[in-house]
Amino acid sequence: MKYLPEIDSPDDLKKIPVGELPEVCVEIRDYIVSVVNEVGGHFASSLGAVELTVALHYVYDTPTDKICWDVGHQAYVHKVLTGRREALRTIRQADGISGFLKRSESPYDDFGAGHASTAISAALGMAEARRGLGQNHRVVAVVGDGGLTGGLAYEALNNAGHLQSDLLVVLNDNKMSISPNVGALHHYLTHIITHPQYRRLKHDIWDWMGKVPAVSEHLREAARRLDEGVKSMFVPGGFFEDLGFKYFGPTDGHNVLELVELLGRLKEERRPILLHCLTQKGKGCDYAEMDPIKWHGITPVTRDVAAPPTTPAAPAPVKKAEAPAYLSVLGDQLSLMAARDPRIVAITAAMAEGTGLVGFASKYPDRFYDVGIAEAHAVCFAAGLAAAGMRPVCAIYSTFLQRAYDQIVHDVALQHLPVVFVLDRAGVVGADGPTHHGALDLAYLSCIQDMVVAAPRNGTEFKNLLYTALAQDKYPFAIRYPKDQSLEYDRSERYELLPLGSWEVLKPGRQVALLAVGPMVPVAQKAAVILAGDGVEAEVVNARYVKPLDVQKLTALASGFDLIVTIEEGVIRGGFGQAVSSFCHDQLGSSRVLTLGLPDEFVTHGSRSKLLADSGLTAEHVVSAVRQALPESRDESVRRLATGSHLHD
Repeated sequence: MKYLPEIDSPDDLKKIPVGELPEVCVEIRDYIVSVVNEVGGHFASSLGAVELTVALHYVYDTPTDKICWDVGHQAYVHKVLTGRREALRTIRQADGISGFLKRSESPYDDFGAGHASTAISAALGMAEARRGLGQNHRVVAVVGDGGLTGGLAYEALNNAGHLQSDLLVVLNDNKMSISPNVGALHHYLTHIITHPQYRRLKHDIWDWMGKVPAVSEHLREAARRLDEGVKSMFVPGGFFEDLGFKYFGPTDGHNVLELVELLGRLKEERRPILLHCLTQKGKGCDYAEMDPIKWHGITPVTRDVAAPPTTPAAPAPVKKAEAPAYLSVLGDQLSLMAARDPRIVAITAAMAEGTGLVGFASKYPDRFYDVGIAEAHAVCFAAGLAAAGMRPVCAIYSTFLQRAYDQIVHDVALQHLPVVFVLDRAGVVGADGPTHHGALDLAYLSCIQDMVVAAPRNGTEFKNLLYTALAQDKYPFAIRYPKDQSLEYDRSERYELLPLGSWEVLKPGRQVALLAVGPMVPVAQKAAVILAGDGVEAEVVNARYVKPLDVQKLTALASGFDLIVTIEEGVIRGGFGQAVSSFCHDQLGSSRVLTLGLPDEFVTHGSRSKLLADSGLTAEHVVSAVRQALPESRDESVRRLATGSHLHD
C-alpha cells in the first residue's frame, strides 16, 4: 500500500493530491476486507461508504467540523482515517475499540449511538449550539436510507427546516429506496444546480424580475413554479425541499473526485442542505455486493490447523446435535401456532433476520409486518391490531424496545391489550457492546402495571411460554431470551400451559435456595453441584416468571431457608432480585436475600462468556458469594459482596 500506512489523521489525508484519492479508496477498501474478514465486524455497510467518508474528511476540517454518523455500521472507514487504523484489528474484542462511534474513544467521534435515525437530531443540536456560542464550524449528519424509516429522523428534518439551521445532511442511499440509479441527466442536473455560475445567473434573473414594474411578483411566482415543476420531473427532492432543505442529488456516492468537488461547493452554503448519494452496500467485494444482508456483519474466520503429515488422521468425533438458537425457535413455533390461529400476526422493526422471522414472513406474507426502524410505531401498531381482535407478536431486541416505552405503557398496558413482546438479545450480547446489551428490560418492564414478564430456561420452555401468552387475553406478556442456543428444544406441537406466576423446583434442597432467571438456570444448577461438595444442599428454582412472583413458593422459601439467592442477567436495581427482597422484607418480615446480577455500570464489549464472568454470573462466582453470605448467626450484619451482588437483611 502506498498511501494508507501514512494516514494517521485527516490532516495526513489532506496532504495527498486530490487526483490520487481513488487509489486511497482502493487501499482502504482492501484493508477493511482483509481485517474484518480476520477479526469480524460490520462489513458491507462500511465498504459502501469508503468514497463518501474519504471525501468528507478531505473537505471538512475535522474534528473542528462535526460529523455525526448514524449508528456506526458505516463508520469503520472513519475510524481508519482518524488514527485507529491498527486498532481496527481489535474492533469489538475485549479491551479493543468499539464497533460503534464512542465519544470517549476519539475526539473525532462527535456523537455515539447504537441505533439508527439519531444523527440528524444530534447534528441539529450541535448546529444550534454553534449558533448560540457564536462559533463558525460546519456540522454534517450522515444517515442511511434505512435510518429514514425511523420517525425520529423526520422529526429532526422538520425542526431543522423550520429553524433554517446551517446543516448538511448526507443521505447515504444504498438500497435505492428513494430514487432509481444515477443517470446522465441526474449527474448533469446536479452539477448545473451546484455550479457557482448557475447560482449567480439565477440570482441575477431573480433580482431583475423584482425590478419590473407592476408585474414583478407575478413573474417571480411564475419562475418559482417553473423551477419547482422542472425539478420535480427529474429530481426526487421535492419532499425535502418542502421541509425547508435545499436538495442536491442524487449523485454517485462512489465517485470520490465528484464528491470532493460537490462537498467543496456545499460547504459554502449557510442553510439546511440535503445531499443524496447513491451507494452500493458491500462495494468492491463481490460476495458482499451479491448478498449485503448476509455480509452486513461477519464473524471472524476460523482456520483449521492441519495435523502433522506423520500423524494419521483421527476419526472425527460424533457431535451431539445442538439445540437451535432462541430466534430460530421463535420463527419455528410462531409459524406452527399461526397455522392454528389466523389471528396471529408478527411485527418487527427492520429486524426480520435478526429476530428469526424470515420463514414466517415467507409463509404468511399477509400476516407479517416489518415497519422499518420505528419501534414506537411497531408497538402502537400492535396495540391497534390487538384492540381490533388480532393477536400480535412484537419481536424487538431488548435494548431497542426501550425506544417504545411510552407506547408500552400508554397504548398497550393502560388499555389492557394482550400484545405479546418477544425480546431477543436480552442480557449481554457480546461484541456489539453496551448499546446492544439488553440489561434493563427486567427492570423497565416489571414496574409496568399488569405486565407479565417471563424468561425461559430453554427452547421447550420458550415455546410453552409463547403458547401461554397467546392463550390468555387479559395481559400484555413479555418473554425475554439471550442471543444464545436454546439448550433443549422439543419441536413437537405438544404444548403446556404454564400458570402465571408459577415457578419450578428443579432440585430440592435446604439451607440455601437459588432462584435463577432464564439463562442463569444452568449456572445455578452447576453451582448447586459444587456446593454439594461443601455439604450445602442448595435448592434450585427456575424462576421463569419475573412478574408476577410465585408468592406461595417464595413464602415457603423465606420461612424455611437461611439464605435466598437470586441470579439474573440484568441490572439489580429494579430487577428480579430487588422484587424478591422487597416482598420478603415487606410481607414476611426480615429475611436474608442475596441478589446477583449485572453491575450498576455499563458493561463493555467482549465475548458473552467473558462478560458474564466479569459480571460475577458464573457458577464459581455464585458459589463464592454463597460461601461468604452463609451466616454463622441469623443476626449477621448486611454486607456487600462480589461485583454485581448485594445482600439484603
